Amino acid sequence: MTKSVICNVMLALLLLSLIGCANAGRQFPSAEVSQIQIGTTIRDDILRFFGSPWRTGIEDGMTTWTYGHYQYKIFGEPYSKDLVVRFDKQDKVISYTYSETADLPQQE
Repeated sequence: MTKSVICNVMLALLLLSLIGCANAGRQFPSAEVSQIQIGTTIRDDILRFFGSPWRTGIEDGMTTWTYGHYQYKIFGEPYSKDLVVRFDKQDKVISYTYSETADLPQQE
């Protein structure tokens, strides 16, 4: 009976480690962030650098695009990176923010 309990606990831990990770957003090339220039870079450039945004919205009347990749884990540290880009009425970048936690693992 003890072997059975130990096997069940080990199986449960294995299953938790396999399903204990949740992802949101999608991967994007963060190396391209250095190419963004406020007042010069336009919406088409951002689309070329990063692809379609994960989310779009309006902030203070200005179009906002968000790129994000988030990984949450039951065991271990979560990883995240996001880029938020705001455009003026002429489709030029007026501001952006980029942040990330530790290095993200390679795409699976």
